[in-house]
Amino acid sequence: MTPVAPIGIGTSIVLIAVGAILKYAITADEVLFLDIPVTGTILLVIGILGLVLAITYTIMVTSRSRRDVAYDDRREVVREREYEEPTRRRERY
Repeated sequence: MTPVAPIGIGTSIVLIAVGAILKYAITADEVLFLDIPVTGTILLVIGILGLVLAITYTIMVTSRSRRDVAYDDRREVVREREYEEPTRRRERY
């Protein structure tokens, strides 16, 4: 089983997209107690950091797994059963 990064690449991309939408596409500055552009900036930063960490972690895991693989060229043959040629039937005349 391959270890998985705490925050994946897909999750980071979603956070970046939502952050960009909140920061650049929504014109309302505040909704109740929430400052939308600041929230978008925070999500953008978290998404970018998560993306960098996920890619770094993925590169480290794949390079480690490639290095640790050992190939065994010895092949062992296991016979489950012997094959015997069928005997010919005698023809009756």
